Amino acid sequence: MFKNPLSAKGRIRRSEYVISFIFVQLASYALGQMFGSMGLTEGSSYGMAWKHIPTILLSIWLLMQGAKRCHDMGNSGWFQIIPFYFVWMAIAPGDEGDNEFGPSPN
Repeated sequence: MFKNPLSAKGRIRRSEYVISFIFVQLASYALGQMFGSMGLTEGSSYGMAWKHIPTILLSIWLLMQGAKRCHDMGNSGWFQIIPFYFVWMAIAPGDEGDNEFGPSPN
């Protein structure tokens, strides 16, 4: 699980995508709480700049996972920018067997 997490190549199943999505939501909440308790949510321009780096990295990671999930369903990774498509990615089955994006994930 989580093989090549920063690559958009390949395919992942629903379970890995849902776990990734939940992890990013929880991590973002935890980071918000941590930065809030440190007083970095407003005022300090230094704190405002560097506090976004973990959130940006988590977002990139989730986009890569989303692209792989789209590939599992036989779609381009760009499909994930469709509003609320993440819900469909979480519930729709993937293609059986190999498709143009690679072999079926195990």
